[in-house]
Amino acid sequence: MNYLITGATGHLGGQIFNELIKLVPSTDVTAGVHTVSKAQHIADTGANVVPIDFMKEETLVNAFTKKDVLIYVPSKSHDSFSRVSELENVIQAAQKAEVGHILAMGFIADQANNPFDLSAFYGYLPRRLASSGLSYTIVKNALYADPLVPYLPELIERKNVIYPMKDQALSFISLADSSKAFAKVAATKSLLVDGKIYTLTQERNYTMPQLAEVLTEVAHSPIGYQPVSLTEFAEIYNEGNEGHMLSSMYDAGGKGLLNEISSDYQLIMGHPATPLKEFLVENYNK
Repeated sequence: MNYLITGATGHLGGQIFNELIKLVPSTDVTAGVHTVSKAQHIADTGANVVPIDFMKEETLVNAFTKKDVLIYVPSKSHDSFSRVSELENVIQAAQKAEVGHILAMGFIADQANNPFDLSAFYGYLPRRLASSGLSYTIVKNALYADPLVPYLPELIERKNVIYPMKDQALSFISLADSSKAFAKVAATKSLLVDGKIYTLTQERNYTMPQLAEVLTEVAHSPIGYQPVSLTEFAEIYNEGNEGHMLSSMYDAGGKGLLNEISSDYQLIMGHPATPLKEFLVENYNK
């Protein structure tokens, strides 16, 4: 089996690569990257490295040719239109290259009434793949738990979680657990089912008071819950013009659209995902 991973120098793509070469020979894996010079550490494993540009279809066709499994991790962009345009290029290139199977990254914020800025893309993804004539599987992530680790010092100083979530809950998954599940699905024929959608979450979700309680225990410092408005949140965290995107995600959360719980991780890996507190303790104390 020949595999190709897009975004292999990114946070998720890089970890999927590291997990996949534990399951299959590295020589069977190709990393599709924007800047080849930044992927020497990948080439050093014996894997192949090829340049791809999501906006240049010929680079995608060249990279996708003779690939049995394409692991598609979307590039980081802040609007659905950019990601949909990228996806269209990926699908057209995969069709021309006769890719065997696409394993695509989704997200739980894909409902028709979800106000998250990227929900249109995540809702479009399964529908477009279903109409493509390609064999595909989707792995949807919950929110990443990882950003909570560097955020903890700020929360300790604020003494409060400020997410504008009302009384609703969030579900989480760690990048490490997500990447392990992606790799396992990619490398296991019985899991790589055409049209199958897996959802990766921990075993429970958290209202904001419950999240604050966990963070208090991890930080050994009192953290409560005092939400700001969506507008205030966007203004506070507008670095890189991400404020509106972030606030729109918590707008979705406040409507109860980010609280999904699934047993799919257990199905894939044979054990539950790492609980939130265990993950935070392990990584905050590093």
